[in-house]
Amino acid sequence: MITLHHLDNSRSQRVLWLLEELGLDYRVEYYKRDPKTMRAPKELHAVHPLGRSPVIEEDGEVLAETGAIVRAILDRHGNGRLEPAAGTGAARELSYWLHYAEGSAMPPLLMKLVFDTLPRRAPRLMRPFVRQVATQARNGFVSPEIKLHIDYWESTLSRSGWFVGDDFTAADIMMSFPLEAAADRGGAALRPTIAAFLKRIHTRPAYQRALGVGGPYRYA
Repeated sequence: MITLHHLDNSRSQRVLWLLEELGLDYRVEYYKRDPKTMRAPKELHAVHPLGRSPVIEEDGEVLAETGAIVRAILDRHGNGRLEPAAGTGAARELSYWLHYAEGSAMPPLLMKLVFDTLPRRAPRLMRPFVRQVATQARNGFVSPEIKLHIDYWESTLSRSGWFVGDDFTAADIMMSFPLEAAADRGGAALRPTIAAFLKRIHTRPAYQRALGVGGPYRYA
């Protein structure tokens, strides 16, 4: 059986959703963020050296990184579900989105979070200077980069409403977190096609069941 090490309000919500979509048996180990730092607790380091979530365990193997986890679950338990036929252009497109979601989409959103919170974490006397630097970084690089990605998502989704082909796939599960985060931090919810996509995925029964298992999730 799969064990998912699940951190509240994190990327691991996608793995819960995937497990529910596939109807698999699994168990969950729950972890809470530190209320001051919002970082994962040290107990996760006992599971994986980086102390991050999600992490799954199955048959004695420990696997981290959401994209790798999604790929492994599909390979072991998917039986062709939630992905195009192997060897097709659509399958390669799915592989692209599994990598893109964390490799390209999330970094500017994380940078925005850092620069948004940096001024209030700085020593009081330095806050005006830190705030000025953070504002310049956001306006000069981070916000234009986020807009570039949001434009890309809106254009891609305008083809069929999904990221790969004409049907819901694991690519949509993988891309849910960047879009949810961007709607929260970067105004993506104002784009009609992205907003429609988020509404569709949020009403899926498996998504709702995953929320019930995972607990409060600020992006839902």
